[in-house]
Amino acid sequence: MAQIRRSVSSIPTNIVEGFKRISSKEFAHFLNIADASLEETKYHLILAYDLGYLSKDEYKKLDDLCNEVGRMLYGLQKKLSS
Repeated sequence: MAQIRRSVSSIPTNIVEGFKRISSKEFAHFLNIADASLEETKYHLILAYDLGYLSKDEYKKLDDLCNEVGRMLYGLQKKLSS
């Protein structure tokens, strides 16, 4: 569970750090890192479910939240590239 906390907290941390960078290219790089942390989180959730640490309902709720964050990140990345 500690690894899940680390990967989850890395998502907004990278967004904030990228936002304070000078160029859009740098910001995009940090958004990419945030997206990678999201994928890491999703993997850890699958593993936690497979190992019996999460119920099916808990896993589904968390997976839905991850997908929502992913859509927001994608939207931000698209906005930045246009």
